[in-house]
Amino acid sequence: MPGFLDPVTLLGYFGAWALAGLLVVIAVESGILFPILPGDSLLFVAGMVIATGGTRGVDAFASLWQVLLLAPIAAVIGAEVGFLVGRTVGTRWFGPDNRFLKQRYIDESHAFFAKHGPITVFVARFVPIVRTMTPIVAGASGMRHRSFFVYNIIGAVVWACGVTLLGYWLGQYTVIQKLIEPIFVVIVIVSVAPMVWTALARRRQAKSAART
Repeated sequence: MPGFLDPVTLLGYFGAWALAGLLVVIAVESGILFPILPGDSLLFVAGMVIATGGTRGVDAFASLWQVLLLAPIAAVIGAEVGFLVGRTVGTRWFGPDNRFLKQRYIDESHAFFAKHGPITVFVARFVPIVRTMTPIVAGASGMRHRSFFVYNIIGAVVWACGVTLLGYWLGQYTVIQKLIEPIFVVIVIVSVAPMVWTALARRRQAKSAART
C-alpha cells in the first residue's frame, strides 16, 4: 500500500501535527478534487490510536472529543469549498473527452438529485471518491445551497463521528489491533465495489450499444 494511502504511515509522518494533518486530509478528500486519500481509514485509525494510547509507532495525538468535534467541521468545510467551485466554475471542467470530469456526470447527477432529492449528499458521504465529486457536481448542477448545507452537515457528523467511534470501540480489542492491515483492505474493497460494479455495467452497456 502506498505510504500516502496507509493511515498509520500518514499519521506517523505528520508527527506532532497529526491532528492538523488529519483535518486537512478530511477537508481535501471531502470535495477539493483530490479523491485518492484515506479518509475513512484515517478516521478509523485515529479512533484506534486514541483508544490504545498509541499503535505501531503513532502516539495518541488528540483526545476523542477533539476528533469528534473537529473532523466533522473539516468535512463540512471541504464539501462547501467543492460546492462553491462547482457553482462558480459550472460545467466548464466537464466534457466528453475529459477522463474524470465527464459531461454525463453532470447529467446523471442532476437526474439523480431530481429523483432522490438532497439526501444524495448524505449518502455520498459514505462512498470514497464519490464524496469528493458530489459537492462539485451538486454546485454545478444548480442544487439549492440551503438543502446541500443541511445534508452536508448531517452526513459529515454521522460519517466522521461514526467511523472514529467505530475505530475507538474496536481499538480496545487486541485481536483487532493485530488485524489492522486486513481491516483496511476490507474497508477499501467494500467502499470501491459499488463504483467498480457501475463502471463495468456501463462498459457492458456501451459494448451492447456498439453492436446494435
